[in-house]
Amino acid sequence: MAVCFPDTQDNAPKVQVHLTRVGVKGVKKLLKIERGQKRPIVLIPTFDAFVDLPSDQRGIHMSRSPEAISEVVEEAVNKTSIEIESLCAEIVKTMMEKHKYAKMAEVRMISDFMFLKKSPVTKNSTQEMTKLVAKAIGYRDEGEIKIRKSIGAEVIGMTVCPCAQESVMEADRVKLLEFLDEETTQKVIDTVTFASHNQRGIGTVIIEVPEDHTVRAEDIIQIIEDSMSSPVCELLKRPDENAIVMQAHKKPGFVEDCVRNMVEKIIQNYSHLPDDTLVTVRQVNEESIHRHNAFAEKIATMSELKGEIQDT
Repeated sequence: MAVCFPDTQDNAPKVQVHLTRVGVKGVKKLLKIERGQKRPIVLIPTFDAFVDLPSDQRGIHMSRSPEAISEVVEEAVNKTSIEIESLCAEIVKTMMEKHKYAKMAEVRMISDFMFLKKSPVTKNSTQEMTKLVAKAIGYRDEGEIKIRKSIGAEVIGMTVCPCAQESVMEADRVKLLEFLDEETTQKVIDTVTFASHNQRGIGTVIIEVPEDHTVRAEDIIQIIEDSMSSPVCELLKRPDENAIVMQAHKKPGFVEDCVRNMVEKIIQNYSHLPDDTLVTVRQVNEESIHRHNAFAEKIATMSELKGEIQDT
């Protein structure tokens, strides 16, 4: 005779308070994505999955969330093309089918992502690592499930402080004027690349993806790299190192500049997205001469961003 185990989770709690998010964190899976490349993209993403919990129910049926992740990922393995934000959306739908009591479900995914690039001078092929992030959140609305999904990336680059560079330039100008005239000094100033302190920049862009639209993570990565003083590269010979350092010092920028650069490029590339599309842009610069780090962020709809850009 089979044992019938009770659903303790369905009991009423002693303290009846609605909980915003309950679920699991750190569920790892293997995922293969094919997009017409010579080789498939292999990811080992980590998922966090949550639902809300009514005040009259003691707990969620916890195993149903990783079960939903497993079912959707296994089905995705057999498909030739899939976007990771759509994968998260499918997991949300499956979770809401399994958690009938939930009014909201949310799935977050983060994964290392390898892409190939060439070093700037020697053109050596190098594997570069970055992070892909995706999210989907669903709500029950009069019997329907409405889902909003987003895709993004977190990319490491290099920034050069413009303030310190100007200070160095002015100090050197004074020294040059001790033995050169004003015109010659200015020629030197215009020719020489001046030193500054550097930061390792970490840029993040997350863009909501409406239905019937596609936002490629590879394009987001390019936007982030182009918005800093210079991209960085895993494999560099001395000519490559020189090129990156020179390039970075010719394009100094504050943490605030990086965020504004990303916003401008997002508008240039994605102005066709609906006005209510939510965009998150973030930059952290890990300082080299301070113990603290610098931070800047912009969160706004596409309509708000376009309005600000047009006003400048």
